Amino acid sequence: MNRMMIIPVTVATVAALCVAALGATVTDLGPWYQALAKPDWNPPDVVFPMGWTVIYALITVAGITAWRAAPTSAAAEWVLGLFALNGFLNISWSLIFFRLQRPDWALYELIALWLSILAMIVFCGRFSRSAAALLVPYLAWVSFAGALNWAVVQLNAPFG
Repeated sequence: MNRMMIIPVTVATVAALCVAALGATVTDLGPWYQALAKPDWNPPDVVFPMGWTVIYALITVAGITAWRAAPTSAAAEWVLGLFALNGFLNISWSLIFFRLQRPDWALYELIALWLSILAMIVFCGRFSRSAAALLVPYLAWVSFAGALNWAVVQLNAPFG
C-alpha cells in the first residue's frame, strides 16, 4: 500500500470500527426488546450483526474511495463531514431505540439517518460512482430497518 492510501484507509477503518463498537454497545437485546411485538417478517436477531458487518465494510470502502476521488481538498472535507454526520446519526438511532426505549422517536431520527445516506450517495456520486454504488446497500438496509421500526411502533405504541 502506498503512502497516499495509508491515511484514508486508517481513518475510514478506525471510524467505521468506532461507529460499529459504539452502536453495538448501546444496542440492548434484553427483556424490553424481546418483549416487543414484532412483525412476522422480522428476521432472526443473528441476521443484524452479520448484515451490519457487511454494511460497515461497504461504508468503509466507500469512504476511502470517495475521499481518494475527491477533486479538491474542500470536497474531501465534505466527504469526511458527511460520513461523520452519518456515523453520529447511526449511533443515535441505536441509542434512542434501545437505551431510551423509544422506537417512536427513533423512527423520526431514522429519517435523518436515511437522508444522510442519500446525501452521501448524491455528493460522492458526483466524482465517484463506485463510492455511491457501495452506499446503496446501506440505504436499502436502513430502508428495511425503517419499515421494521415503523411496524414495531404500530404494534407496540404508545411508548414512554
